[in-house]
Amino acid sequence: MGTPHAEQVAAKEEHCRGLVDRPGLHWLDPVIGPESGFRTKAKMVVAGTAARPTLGILDPDGAGVDLSDCGLYPPDLRAAFPVLSELVRRADLVPYDVARRTGELKYLLVTQSPDGELMVRFVLRSTELLDRLRAHLPWLRRALPRLVVASVNLLPEHKAVLEGDREILLTEAASLLMRVNGITLHLRPQGFFQTNTEVAAALYRQARAWAGELAPRSVWDLYCGVGGFALHCADGDREVTGIETSTEAVEGARRSAREAGLDSVRFHVGDATVFALGAGIAPELVVVNPPRRGLGADLSGWLETSSVRHLVYSSCNATSLARDLAAMPSLVPRRAQVLDMFPQTPHYEALVLLERSGGTGAASATGGPSHRVG
Repeated sequence: MGTPHAEQVAAKEEHCRGLVDRPGLHWLDPVIGPESGFRTKAKMVVAGTAARPTLGILDPDGAGVDLSDCGLYPPDLRAAFPVLSELVRRADLVPYDVARRTGELKYLLVTQSPDGELMVRFVLRSTELLDRLRAHLPWLRRALPRLVVASVNLLPEHKAVLEGDREILLTEAASLLMRVNGITLHLRPQGFFQTNTEVAAALYRQARAWAGELAPRSVWDLYCGVGGFALHCADGDREVTGIETSTEAVEGARRSAREAGLDSVRFHVGDATVFALGAGIAPELVVVNPPRRGLGADLSGWLETSSVRHLVYSSCNATSLARDLAAMPSLVPRRAQVLDMFPQTPHYEALVLLERSGGTGAASATGGPSHRVG
């Protein structure tokens, strides 16, 4: 922070090129969104006391540092924080004390949709406060009329993770509608969605444009989340299959496909590597959006020896991306783009289109559409 935004983006592109550049690889213009007010998901540690809570992070001594006024969040999302602090006071929701391992309320996870609606998740140590939260929900909905989905996530263990496995809905609505590029994605409480919706929209548009040029008859979207890439790549009777470990995310993706009338788009709960190795047949195009650790040796090895013609790789970690590319020498990077998904940090998203060596078609060209946001 403090570095001019243009310099930040230039440094990110230089970093990515240094890791993944190849002879003949065409670089599209980087996607640049707003440098502040972009983050539509807040992961707030709740600390202090019920009478004087802080929402933000912990300092090295374990004390709460309030980030309610952080400029990374858009104004409408920041406006929700004082209301949630007031709820903590009204309902006497005792924050979890990390050092003493006492208290109940660990985190508040707040997501804002492109329409300005909100999902609020209370991460609790147990169900002790559940009835109290339910009793104060009518007040919260009056004070926060944009609230659509509210839930409790249970995280009884003392460990450095944001959420547990069990989710308890407090509202009738179970999903937040994320309308992106004319496509409605259903985000449920435990589903993944990018934190920068404007840049995510550009990411999906670029993948859709590449898929449109290649015109594959079959597509896999591995690590599909709520189905962003899969639904953007759907076209007519093209067979699209999304694979994701999160049951909640898959349920949301299935609902999105059903409401859009996309009968040829299907989603399954499962591990991406296990699915690929056991499928017995490969699609023409694979889209991958793995976690920071990357694809790993098994999936990279399968892609290298498979009949997959093209691969679209979306990565939030260029180091693991470079390692995976090295393990797939038969898949040649043809186009690449850096997307400034996380301004004011050294992190970014990289999107790469790869083609099996010796192939012909749209990906062999050096041209292609580029999108600049902001």
